[in-house]
Order: sequence, then structure tokens, then C-alpha cells
Amino acid sequence: MERFFCPNCHQRFPVEPTRWRCECGSYLDLEFKPRFPLRRITRREPTLWRYLEAIPIRKGDFIVSMKEGFTPLVEMEFGDQRIFLKIDFLFPTGSYKDRGATVLLSKVKELGIRRVVEDSSGNAGSAISAYSAQAGIQCEIYVPHNTSSEKLAQIEAYGAVLKRIEGSREETARKAIEAADQIYYASHCWNPFFLHGTKTFAFEVWEQLGWKIPDTLVLPVGHGTLFLGAFIGFKELREAGMIKRIPRLVGIQSMACAPLYQAWEKGLEEPPLIQKKETIAEGIAIAEPVRGRQILKAIRETGGEILTVSEEEIRRSLMEMGKRGYFIEPTSAATIAGLRKYLRKKGKKEKVVSTLTGMGLKASEKILHLIHQTKSHE
Repeated sequence: MERFFCPNCHQRFPVEPTRWRCECGSYLDLEFKPRFPLRRITRREPTLWRYLEAIPIRKGDFIVSMKEGFTPLVEMEFGDQRIFLKIDFLFPTGSYKDRGATVLLSKVKELGIRRVVEDSSGNAGSAISAYSAQAGIQCEIYVPHNTSSEKLAQIEAYGAVLKRIEGSREETARKAIEAADQIYYASHCWNPFFLHGTKTFAFEVWEQLGWKIPDTLVLPVGHGTLFLGAFIGFKELREAGMIKRIPRLVGIQSMACAPLYQAWEKGLEEPPLIQKKETIAEGIAIAEPVRGRQILKAIRETGGEILTVSEEEIRRSLMEMGKRGYFIEPTSAATIAGLRKYLRKKGKKEKVVSTLTGMGLKASEKILHLIHQTKSHE
């Protein structure tokens, strides 16, 4: 039986439809004991639901799924080094956010909730909209006014009610939280069930590497839903005695919006308030990460770090990956730029895993503009 747990004041609560944060105002975590029956796992079809006993859904009847997950793990050369890339844009809505959405909407269905609200810069909104449609649940998505048109079209195509908010990404979140007084908050950063979907990234990497773990994970970090999911997943594997340690976690942020990097550099436990600038990597442009303290703690616990990349480095990585046959959105390109930076600075051979989180069709207009800019300067 799972329970909510507050990491701030240490209160515990039953899982119920009206609760999405603690009375002290903190986000909640989930107390849940997973199991890993390998013989059963390997006999199931290749989706993330093959790890059913490690996912907090009580009955299979409530699972809302489009056969998602178990994305390819490909080996690729970067300079004189070979690393593994998890191709996590190969999901029904084109981003890894489907990992969280399939589990969260399954729990929503299990709890008998009929209406949800979410705020997003695009990908999480698309994922929550799609899985709400699958579940027959009404859905409202709040997005910043400058969200890419491709993501807006995707959200509306799934039948969600789209609310564009003038102002920052943070103002968008505040509006959604106001709406959450009346509607269940299916938030990818506040709701712990979302993280118990993204944690399947860790399980898949473990299985695809022959039940072994990498030395280092290099992942994008805005609100940190994949980053924290991977940490939770590997931590659960360690606590279950399946592995001996958690991989080193390296987070990548844009220089234009890097509150976690600043906190890391200054030795702070919480991200400071920053002056946010525009970045083409909109998926990680989060000035006030809800779980910032938790992300920083995970980095310290694993001996990791945070690196930042410039807009020019992101643009170059976007063009490079296109010429390798991977059409990715700029946020994914930021991860590749950070991966290159990490590989240059590390002093020893390691088994490194990184990821491509979103497909280029999410931002094709922006990418076309960047391509034309590049050609005009050649």
C-alpha cells in the first residue's frame, strides 16, 4: 500500500483524490515498495509496463497505456569515445513525458477522478492530454503564451481545453495551481505518480545493459522529472538488492536559465531567484524548479554535478544530430551539448548513458528558422 510522505515536515497521508501537496506547502513523495520478479518481467511485452510490480498501480484494469516504453538504447561515437543514447522521443506523443503520463493517468483513473488540470511548456501538456483522452478524462492545460505552435496544435488535437497565459512559465504554473482548488492537479512536477512513471527509464537502462548500470547518466534538468525519476528508479533497484550503487547524475541546463547550476556552484541547498533569459531550449527553461532542493540532494548523493551550455552550443548540437539522422527538439540538443562538454572534461573512461527526450516535430518552425540562420552565416 502506497502513502504520501512530506520530505519537509515528515507528515504522512493516504493517497486520495483531493491531495497533491502537504499542509506545510511542500511537494509530496510516495512511500512504495517495488518488486522486480525478473522471470515475469522478461516474459512480458517490451513496454514500460513490463515492470508492473515496481509501478504503484493496484489493478491492471486501471492501466491507461498505448504500449509505450522500452525505447532503443543505441551506442554512438562522440569524438574518440562511445556512449549510449536512450532514444526517448519514440513515444506516442514524441517525448519521454509519456512515461509519467501513462502512470499518472492510470492512478487518476484508479482514484475515480474525472477531470484534471496541468501546466506545461508543451511536452508534459501533450502527454497528459493524450492519456486523458485515452482514459476518457476531461483535461485543461495551461501553457505560456510563447509555447511552440506545434505543441499547441498537439494539445488541442487530443481534445484538451487549452489556456494560454500571458507572462512567464512561473505565472502559468500559478494560474494552474489556482485552478487546482477545484480540479485534480495532474502536475508533472508536483505529483509523485508522474515520477514513478519516469523512473522506468532507469529500469530499462538496467535491463538493456544486461542487468548492469552505467557509471554516469547525463540528463537535461528543468523541473527535473526525468532526472529525479532516474534517481528514484536506481535507488529502488539498490534498495531491492538488484544493484550496488546509483550512477553518477550529471544535469544539463541552459546558461540562459540555470538556477540549479547557480545553487550548485554556490553550495546552496535551494535554487536562488534568477533573472531568466530567453533560450531555444524551452523545455528546461524553468526559473523556479518545484523540486529544486530534491534535485540538488540527488546530485550530491551520487557525486554528480551540473553543467551549462550556451545557445550557440545548443544550435551546433542540433545541426550535428540532424546530420546523424536524429531530428530532435532544441531541449534535446542542449543535452547533447552538455554531454560533449562532460566527455571533454572527464579524465577516465566510463560507461555513459544520455538521452534524446523530444522529437524535432515539436519545434519544426523554430528549427527551420535556425537552419536558415546557419546557412546565411556560412
